Amino acid sequence: MEPKSRKGSPKERNSTATNDPPATRKPSTRVKGVINYDEKHAFKDLKELDHAVDDRATNDPQEQGSDAEDSWETDSFLEEAIIEFTEEDFVDGPDACTPEESVNYRQLLRSVGPKEFVKRTIDAGIITTKKLLTAFNVRPPDFFEGLADEEYFPLLSVAISRELSKRVKLQKYNTIDDVVGLLHKSKNIIVLTGAGISTSLGIPDFRSKGTGLYAQYAHLGLNDPQEIFDIELFKQDPHVFYTVARDVIVQTDRFSPTHAFIALLQQKGKLLTNYSQNIDNIEEKAGILPEKLVQCHGSFATATCIKCKYQVKGDVIFPDIKAGRIPRCTKCAEGRNLPKKGRKRKLNKDGTERKARRRPGDFDSNSDSEFDVPIEACGVMKPDITFFGEPLPDEFGKRLTEHDRDLVDLVIVIGTSLKVAPVSEVVPFLPPNIPQIYISRTPVSHVNFDVDLLGDCDIVVAELCRRAGWALDHEMIPKDQVVDVTTADGYQSRHVFVQTHPSPSAAPSPATSGPASRSSSESERDPKAERDKRAASRSNSRKGSAGLEGTGK
Repeated sequence: MEPKSRKGSPKERNSTATNDPPATRKPSTRVKGVINYDEKHAFKDLKELDHAVDDRATNDPQEQGSDAEDSWETDSFLEEAIIEFTEEDFVDGPDACTPEESVNYRQLLRSVGPKEFVKRTIDAGIITTKKLLTAFNVRPPDFFEGLADEEYFPLLSVAISRELSKRVKLQKYNTIDDVVGLLHKSKNIIVLTGAGISTSLGIPDFRSKGTGLYAQYAHLGLNDPQEIFDIELFKQDPHVFYTVARDVIVQTDRFSPTHAFIALLQQKGKLLTNYSQNIDNIEEKAGILPEKLVQCHGSFATATCIKCKYQVKGDVIFPDIKAGRIPRCTKCAEGRNLPKKGRKRKLNKDGTERKARRRPGDFDSNSDSEFDVPIEACGVMKPDITFFGEPLPDEFGKRLTEHDRDLVDLVIVIGTSLKVAPVSEVVPFLPPNIPQIYISRTPVSHVNFDVDLLGDCDIVVAELCRRAGWALDHEMIPKDQVVDVTTADGYQSRHVFVQTHPSPSAAPSPATSGPASRSSSESERDPKAERDKRAASRSNSRKGSAGLEGTGK
């Protein structure tokens, strides 16, 4: 079977691997106090809700028949048109549900089902359809503005369908003490990590607005900044990737407190697998064993020629990348600049060897290769990171489906917004009765985690270890660190972590190589310059980088 690319689903990989019918999950006896509307009834109600949408739109049977032919296209269009927002984008006002109202509406939906939910809300006249959409973190597209409220109903149908497809939160886990208890008793923890666990080392993430790499390179003129990592574009023009690569490669032996936390779980015999989306290879430097690590998107540890598949260690091509050159394959070029065996050499009148006439496409002395051979004869060296359009490592799907899924007893997601498939589908693929904890700066709305721990990842894990009685020794964790933890308004399972002592601005900056760390340390010496820089970044982001995703790769 051909392996799935980054757009594929591990769930799909597992279901297509055999001819057996997909297994149905048995209801867990370990789960208590979960509000979960019966799925069969939910889908039945959703069909009736779709009919209701049609009825509201038209009463003409012929028109209804014509509309039915286009129903799939319409649903697909609405899925793409819906704009999901996070609390970071939330604007309080009379046209939006408060966080507490949103939680109550989502719980009501699951307890009574879609049909009754609509009766008790919209049909009862207690809320408009437009406002109810905000309870599901949905903002209608701009072209809906000014339309009658009933025109928003198809969007609500899609939003309800999305909500019912999500995993149900386990109601028994809400507090930080609950999380600490899970850390103590769990023996097979899956940790899924993203770029957010490395930013404290001065390594920029990809999707943060204004500061992420995708925002910084919007000037390249690509239709989508993610095309930087598109395999077809790389084959056509590797210059685009290598323009950015010098800012992506990491040459440091340091690792963050969050990396140390994962290593501590391993040391205590609790780490089942660390699924990392990062390509910086810092997990290895932190001591995560190869048998405990799946680098879902590969890494810069090695590089391979796209033509002859010759592989070298990653640091072999680093000098070329840092110098702004495209690294070429030495194996392809080996011996090609020498005359063929047995071939008579042409000599000048003075007895010196006559050089071959250069043809269009040949390298010159200032080219990207030290070998005097045609460009097509030397393949481009590509770091062994997984580009969009390339298959993920076989170990990813195999370990997840054949090993980890049956053993995992706790899931911790750290520093990723879970935007890139198929890694984003790891969490919903795992058994829904397994507790799931989320650690990052901002929450996500497309996954129902049991507990959200919001803040700097390093600060959160340090406080968790302190409360668990574990020694997490790391140079970046102040000995006298004090962390203030508050529960977010409207939520009982969402907690915000802020370091109050010492002041974060007084903490020493990490000494890593690359432009990101230099700009970071310089701005810390001049707080005003940093504020001005952030304001400018936000302004540029709004003008040229709208729609970029949040933290994590």
